[in-house]
Amino acid sequence: MKSTPKGPSSPARTTSTNRPAKSPAATAVRARNSRATQDFFRGVIQEMRRVTWPTREEWVAATILTVVLVVGVGIFTYLVDLLFGAIFSFLTGGAR
Repeated sequence: MKSTPKGPSSPARTTSTNRPAKSPAATAVRARNSRATQDFFRGVIQEMRRVTWPTREEWVAATILTVVLVVGVGIFTYLVDLLFGAIFSFLTGGAR
């Protein structure tokens, strides 16, 4: 069962909106911004087509090198931390 709004408190349904009409200048600005956005994305796509992408072998080699270097730097940092911890422990009489 549908209930229908009754009384003066219910808003009347109209086909027109209560918004003011857009000025031609605002419409032109919106069109210009839209065109600029489209041009930007077209330029991005063109640049992405010009990129020389690495082969799978190059990509795998670079990934392995990166992982090895990160692990190496981590081990180096750990060892230096141990060294400085031992030095400061010796200088302060074993207090940590």
